[in-house]
Amino acid sequence: MVYTANNSLKGALESSQRIGIRFSRLSALACLLFTAFRLLAAEWTAGPFAHEFSLTLATGTREEWLGPLYYREVSDGQMTWAMPPFFSRTVKPDVEMEEYDFLYPLLSYDRFGEEYRWHLFQLLNFSGGRQQDDQAVDKFTIFPFYFQGRSADPAHNYTALLPFWGTLKNRLLRDEIKLRLFPLYSRTVKRDVVTENYLFPFVHLRHGPKLDGWQFWPLMGHEHRDPSIGTNYLGLEQLTPGHDRLFIAWPFFFNQHNGIGSTNPVHYHALLPLYSHQRSPSRDSSTYAWPFLTFTDDRENRYREWNLPWPFIGFARGEGKHMNRVWPFYSHATNAVLTSHFILWPLYKYNRAQAAPLDRERTRWLIYLYSDTVERNTATGQSKSRVDLWPLFSARRELDGRERFQLLALMEPLVPGNKSIERNWSPVWSLYRQEKNPGTGMQSGSLLWNLARWESSPTNSRAAFFFGTAKRERNEHGTRWRWFDWSAPSSAK
Repeated sequence: MVYTANNSLKGALESSQRIGIRFSRLSALACLLFTAFRLLAAEWTAGPFAHEFSLTLATGTREEWLGPLYYREVSDGQMTWAMPPFFSRTVKPDVEMEEYDFLYPLLSYDRFGEEYRWHLFQLLNFSGGRQQDDQAVDKFTIFPFYFQGRSADPAHNYTALLPFWGTLKNRLLRDEIKLRLFPLYSRTVKRDVVTENYLFPFVHLRHGPKLDGWQFWPLMGHEHRDPSIGTNYLGLEQLTPGHDRLFIAWPFFFNQHNGIGSTNPVHYHALLPLYSHQRSPSRDSSTYAWPFLTFTDDRENRYREWNLPWPFIGFARGEGKHMNRVWPFYSHATNAVLTSHFILWPLYKYNRAQAAPLDRERTRWLIYLYSDTVERNTATGQSKSRVDLWPLFSARRELDGRERFQLLALMEPLVPGNKSIERNWSPVWSLYRQEKNPGTGMQSGSLLWNLARWESSPTNSRAAFFFGTAKRERNEHGTRWRWFDWSAPSSAK
């Protein structure tokens, strides 16, 4: 069985390497074909059939062919070529970075130095690289059924076939997981705590340094840990507070003592839905007829809060927090850093965070329908902003003043800043785009994939219309029109 598992991973890894090699060969072949095509028409400016131009927001060039179906961009040591929405490839040799997307998010490959990962819709993936202990591990996953990892150090090897048998290491938020006919038996390790589960989640035994616990869920469970002194990753002494936790007939009765040995021990006692109490030196909270009436006295943050019932109706008063909330009709809450406000949620919502030097404001209507975000650096006075009206447009301005506007933005407002969406899908539906760079004085605009395109600089401007049949150039000598001349103007070469 072990021999078969090892061979399966070896074969899988070899397959992933072959796939990566084939991706590189296919991309190289496609690049060669398009390079030959470009050489045949290198002087053409006939958008949307073919158009080459200098970038406005960065230093470099971009070529676009056949409308949105192909582009190649070279900028700041990075090269991207793509056939939207089917394929894109981005490489940056200086930092050993390489990215492929095939019908994103269906299939993607990413590599940064020795770290790599490729996945098929997040269900089938290979990944590898060095972990925190500098050991290289190659992983293969068919989620959520099969997990496998191999390393030169046998201590990092693992194989698991869920739910039947196996071991996982540094997966699923645990240092180690062992499974035997899950949910009949499993054993998990997280830092220094070991939990053995029988008929998960009903029965478990837990142990660790000065820790013992058990549960027979949902009838009863108890766990106790004494406080202890250890060292952190810097070698400095650090207190691990203790706790004592008991539940009976979950979720109705709890009696917990947390933070034992610390400066802020917390006692939590509940008999739901009748009442629950939390007591500590810094904070007291009581709930009666849960969740209908809750009173909190937060002495550390200096405020008092009433909820009746939470989260629908709430009020808070004090230096640390001021709040009035009647959900979903109205809410206004502030503290030293945050401000939030809504009217007829989710119709209108406003949030602001002020933590010098950051000052960030966001206003939204119907969550994603309209969003306006502004971030300011109070130390430098610089600011950046982003405005989205889904699905009509997306506009953004960077800290250095560079601006970009895009007409039709079907996904960008929903996943702002997603590079793969911008590379693979934005060119397909962006009917109009406009860019401005105040640092260089450059501006540009493109309608219907360069069917009409204009560019300007502090000294001249040029435009091309309808497959380049009409071109206009303007400089200090005046304005000149050219008709049925598909060569690039001398200023653009």
